[in-house]
Amino acid sequence: MERRPGTPSLLRELNDRAALDLLLPGTPLTRTQISEQTRVSKVTVAQMLTRLEERGLVTVVGQQEGGRGPNAALYSVVPSSAYVAGLYVELDGVSAGVADVTGRVVAEVSVNPNGAANPVEQVRGAVDRACRTAGVEMSRLSAFVIGTPGVLDPRTGDPRLAVNLPDWHEGVLDDLRSALRLPVSIENDVNLAALAERSVGAARGLEDFVLVWLGGGLGMATFLGGKMHRGAAGAAGEIGYLPVPGAPLAENAPHPLDGGLQSLAGGSVIRMLAGVFGFGAATAGEAVRAAVRAAGEPRAAGEPRPAGSPRAGGHRAAANGRASQNGSSASGPAARAHEFLGELARRVAIGVASVSVVLDPGLVVLGGDVGLAGGAALADRVAAEVARICPASPRVVPTAVTGAPVLRGAMLAAVDQARTDLLDSV
Repeated sequence: MERRPGTPSLLRELNDRAALDLLLPGTPLTRTQISEQTRVSKVTVAQMLTRLEERGLVTVVGQQEGGRGPNAALYSVVPSSAYVAGLYVELDGVSAGVADVTGRVVAEVSVNPNGAANPVEQVRGAVDRACRTAGVEMSRLSAFVIGTPGVLDPRTGDPRLAVNLPDWHEGVLDDLRSALRLPVSIENDVNLAALAERSVGAARGLEDFVLVWLGGGLGMATFLGGKMHRGAAGAAGEIGYLPVPGAPLAENAPHPLDGGLQSLAGGSVIRMLAGVFGFGAATAGEAVRAAVRAAGEPRAAGEPRPAGSPRAGGHRAAANGRASQNGSSASGPAARAHEFLGELARRVAIGVASVSVVLDPGLVVLGGDVGLAGGAALADRVAAEVARICPASPRVVPTAVTGAPVLRGAMLAAVDQARTDLLDSV
C-alpha cells in the first residue's frame, strides 16, 4: 500500500470523505452533528461542506427547528450523485430495479424473456425498461449487480455451474461489460438474499448467521465474522448436494436434482408431499401457505398467532408422521396440515442440523418461497427438530424480507459499490 505524507491536501481529502460517508445513507445532518461525529471543528466542517457542495455531491435540504438561536441548516447527499441497477435473472423471468446512491428504489420492473436466451439481450432489455421507468439514462449507472442461481468462478466472476441457465457460462461477464459499457458484476442469488436479510431483515446487523433457501432448488449463504463466505471454488452453500441418510448421492454434479438433500426437501418433492396430505398447488410455496392457513397458524414472521392455536413445539410427534395410502393418517384439514408441516420440518431439519454441527451459526433464517410461506409455523418446528437431533441448537426464524429479496440484495450490493466509488473520487 502506498504511503502518503500527511499533507494539508490529504487531510482535506480524508475530512471530505468522512463527511460524505456520514451523509450517503440520506439522513440530513447539521454542521454541529457532523462535527460531533467526525470530531472535526465546526469551522473545518463548514469548509468540507462547501467543497462537497461545489462538486455537486451535497446540498442543503432544510433547517433543524426547535433549538436556541437561528435554525441550523440540514445537509444531505444529492441522491442523483450516483444511480445503480440490480437484476435477478431466473429461468422464466428477469426482474430489474434502479436505485439512487442513498439506496432509495426509484423503479422496479419484471420482464418476460419471451424466449430470448442470450444473456446480453436479456439484461439489456430489462435494464433499459427499468431505466426508462426511472427516468434515468443507462449511461448514468455507476454500479450494476446481477443475481443468478448457480456457482460463480471466484477468479473471473463468471458463472461456472448454472443448472437452470445454460447460456450463462464462462465469458458472459466480459460480454455484458463490453456490450453495456458498464461496471457489471454477477453474484449468487442466495448470497444476495442473505445480504438483504442482514441489511433489512431477520439478521439485521449480525456478524454470524446462515440463510437456508427453500424453493424449487435449495441453497445456503453464510456470514462469518461479518463477511460472506464463498469458499475456495465459489461453491459454498450448494446444499442441494448435501448427502443425507436414505437419499441417493448426486453423482452427476451439474444435475443435483437426483440425490442428496434436494431429493428430500426440494420444491418438486415438497409439492408431491403436500399433494399426499391434500394441499396440492402449482408451487411448493403455495402448497405450504395453504397448509399453514389450514393449521390456523401465522404465515409469516410478525403475523399474530390466532387465539387458541397450538404452538409448533406441541407437534413433535406429528413431525414423525407418515402419509397413509388414502392421503394421511390424520382426519381433518387442520390435523393433516400439522402432520404435513411436521414432516416437512423433519426433512428441512436434517439439512439445518448438518450445517449447524459444522458452523454453529447461532441464527438460521429460512428464506425462499417456502421459508416465507411457512413463516413461524415452519421455523418453530424446524428449530424443535434440530434441537432433538443436534448438539447445536440455533435460533431458527423465517425470512423478514418480503418482495424480491434477491433483487433487493442486488441493489444493496450495487449501492455499496457506488458509494465506495464516490468516496474514492473525493
